[in-house]
Amino acid sequence: MISDHSGTTITAADWPYSDLDTPLTGVLYRDESLPGARPGLLLVHGGAGLDEHAREQARRYAALGYAVFACDMFGAGVTGDRDRIVDCLRTLRDNPPLMVRRARAGLAALSRCSDIDGRVAAIGFCFGGMVALALARFGEPMAGAVSIHGSLGTGERGRPGAVRARLLVCHGALDPHVPLSDVTAFAEEMNGAGADWQLIMFGGALHGFTHSGAAPGAVPGVAYDPAADRRSFAATRAFLADIFADLRAPLLIPGRGIRTERRP
Repeated sequence: MISDHSGTTITAADWPYSDLDTPLTGVLYRDESLPGARPGLLLVHGGAGLDEHAREQARRYAALGYAVFACDMFGAGVTGDRDRIVDCLRTLRDNPPLMVRRARAGLAALSRCSDIDGRVAAIGFCFGGMVALALARFGEPMAGAVSIHGSLGTGERGRPGAVRARLLVCHGALDPHVPLSDVTAFAEEMNGAGADWQLIMFGGALHGFTHSGAAPGAVPGVAYDPAADRRSFAATRAFLADIFADLRAPLLIPGRGIRTERRP
């Protein structure tokens, strides 16, 4: 349990679940000082797995009043093992239906939290940003999806009318891992799909700009950027408040996930 000067009391609880025969363990974060049900966020970790960065971000968003499920896309024993991480990343990246099924297992786990009021969104960092966008491309009926310094390329483009979630992409203008050609292709794809999307570029920011613990120069093209971190968090906070306010009473789909309807 973590308390801070704002009066929030964030708890973290391990939450076992599975994707078919693959056992997974996520962590559910919520502010116990807040009464009643609240919207839920599926938070998808970056390429290193469910590490301290993902947990820190989950606590950060839980402090805003959301129930945040930091999911596990890899399974037991992978985080911390570089060879297994690379193998998992390649397998999931090259098989979008598998990646989406794994993420949907996280959404199903989140939906079983008694604190959730039925409104959900996904947020991902780096690899997790790609996952959040893949969910949207596959038509997941979420309120929104947020990609923060995430990969924008895909082998499964969003079809016209298929992208139901509203989208926010936060991108570093100098990110060498996601070049401007990918940004342009993403914009063209989402316009063709008729999606409700927005993209914010942060001047001077490289890849991984929310990683406050990143050692300067340790990974080429990756660096913490305090201004981009602060501004992307503010943009995401406003985006989430907007998409959730624009939803009326949600409808739960028993045993599966959540369907939401916009206000007329």
